[in-house]
Amino acid sequence: MAGLSQARVLMIATNGFEDSELRKPRQALIDAGAKVLLAALDRDPIQGESGGEKGEKITPDLTIAEVDGDEFDALVLPGGVANPDRLRTDRRTIELIGEFFDDGKTVAAICHAPWLLAEADIIDGKRVTGWESIRTDLANAGGQVVDRDVVVDGNLITSRKPDDIPAFIDAIEAALAREMELAD
Repeated sequence: MAGLSQARVLMIATNGFEDSELRKPRQALIDAGAKVLLAALDRDPIQGESGGEKGEKITPDLTIAEVDGDEFDALVLPGGVANPDRLRTDRRTIELIGEFFDDGKTVAAICHAPWLLAEADIIDGKRVTGWESIRTDLANAGGQVVDRDVVVDGNLITSRKPDDIPAFIDAIEAALAREMELAD
């Protein structure tokens, strides 16, 4: 989808992110014209994983502490196990997720990343999905958990796993296109 040239997207990740869940949405959004920045706990390169094997490293554009949420239209959170498990203990990450959500901006999380949404206390009463092993956590946080490739509930987008990436990307791009249309 072309036409997202005005969109600014923030991705947050740290070591242990699922390679495909960061790289594929990032590239698709860049290809659609969006400006995508990656934030991490520090500026050192972070390393992804795929199938339990170490992946390539990627260098963040800025630190989470440097992020001004007002400069972005959407937030995308890739999964993996270690990545969201580490980030959910970072106060600023959780604050940012809440700020994006409260401002009505798109917040998209895939795989284990919905853990972060539970930690930010934004899924109570919302329809969500995620990796099978975290669904009880999502339900305990008040989420109405469904087993679908992508679930959109207001400005919240969730997906289950790497196989769902195409639907996840489509939902993010559609949400951004609506936001850009409303901004015109």
